[in-house]
Amino acid sequence: QVQLVESGGGLVQAGGSLRLSCAASGLTFGSYAMGWFRQAPGKEREFVSVRDWSGYSTYYAGSVKGRFTISRDNAKNTLYLQMNSLKLEDTAVYYCAAARAGSGSRWSTAPTSSTAYDYWGQGTQVTVSS
Repeated sequence: QVQLVESGGGLVQAGGSLRLSCAASGLTFGSYAMGWFRQAPGKEREFVSVRDWSGYSTYYAGSVKGRFTISRDNAKNTLYLQMNSLKLEDTAVYYCAAARAGSGSRWSTAPTSSTAYDYWGQGTQVTVSS
């Protein structure tokens, strides 16, 4: 049974930092691209960032590029998202997601689309205050 468990969310002032973690189990971590999505109240879930096993393919949403850094520890089956210079508009529930990677996979043709992802975590709340 695949499990993705996020942690590290919380309340932070604008300009501050948080680091999210996602512990994965029940899957071959190296076979999956691992990403983060977020959903703010009243809005659709949106792509934040994703990284494949090697890091060769790493993508960021324009709204977070230069402020957020995605990383993964393949030995620990853990994904991270370092979030710096947080803004009010970063407030959302953040979800960890796993996508089967490799040639011919849905992820290889649409890495930022939620439909390319096979497994999802329960989410962790990030609230940025003024």
